[in-house]
Amino acid sequence: MEAQKSYLITGGAGFLGINMVRYLLERGHRVTSLDIADFSYPERDQITEVRGDIRDRAKVDEAMQGIDIVIHTAAALPLYKKEDIYTTDIEGTRNILDSALEHDVERFIQISSTAVYGVPDHHPLYEDDPMVGVGAYGEAKILAEEICMEYRKRGMCVSIIRPKSFIGPERLGVFALLYDWAKDGKGFPIPGKGDNLYQYLDVEDLCDAIYLCATLDKEKVNDTFNIGAKEYGTFRDDFQAVLDYAGYGKKVIPVPTEPAIWVLRILDQLNLSPLYPWVYETAVKESFVSIEKAERVMGYKPKYSNKDALIRNYVWYVEHLSEFENTSGVSHRVPWSQGVLTVAKTFF
Repeated sequence: MEAQKSYLITGGAGFLGINMVRYLLERGHRVTSLDIADFSYPERDQITEVRGDIRDRAKVDEAMQGIDIVIHTAAALPLYKKEDIYTTDIEGTRNILDSALEHDVERFIQISSTAVYGVPDHHPLYEDDPMVGVGAYGEAKILAEEICMEYRKRGMCVSIIRPKSFIGPERLGVFALLYDWAKDGKGFPIPGKGDNLYQYLDVEDLCDAIYLCATLDKEKVNDTFNIGAKEYGTFRDDFQAVLDYAGYGKKVIPVPTEPAIWVLRILDQLNLSPLYPWVYETAVKESFVSIEKAERVMGYKPKYSNKDALIRNYVWYVEHLSEFENTSGVSHRVPWSQGVLTVAKTFF
């Protein structure tokens, strides 16, 4: 049994945040959430909630009181404005690290992204591969990692985790498109043939990896790790598993790559689609990382395949549909507005 620790989760009201809050509470730890969003979950009375922006140093210092371990999940995601992405993901990260150093925090765990690899020319990707930022989000995540390295040099234990796109309970965002079409008995169009290997990650497996960084010897985890599913298939086959589970006999429908991407680019420019370039430009490419280092160094053992994770998320989506049916936004906790894709849906 691990000794009880006090954890600060930045972005505690977000998708990864709430899953990590529950994971830590189940193991008897104290949890503080720092988030600009309201912590509107049943666990609210079991945690300390600080409402605030990670760009506000006073709020960060308030949340950092008595904290042993920081899990930094807060970020402005790709659909946010460029200025917000830069100030939140770079300056906000520096605020959290600097406050953690001042408050003698034992460990800092940075949730980065495989977006730091850009659109690579080879697979699998390893932790020492070049970092090439695509778009404001990818660039900001690279700069945030560089700040982490500064604080590592100053003696802090800073684990950097680069997760693949992770899914599971509470996850909506772009995946709500697939789940919505599946539940309504629609086929699902994808750009290209969909025969590219594409790796995801179940949020519970990500929580396991984060907890390993929080509990193993500092010498082992003061490092950078790719985290993803061990079992994954092609883009088409894994999405097809959700349609099969929905039970309407519908199929994933490949659309010729060039026309599909040109249409999505135009819709994106006109703000008529929720799909940003990172989503549709990489959907037709191979995308998987090596998790061998995390397996070897930390004993990381993912439990869920891509198909398991997608179906688990779909089941949660259907069961909780009434809670978010008429909401939309730009975070992973809400469905993204389908825009003109609502019209396209009638043809499938």
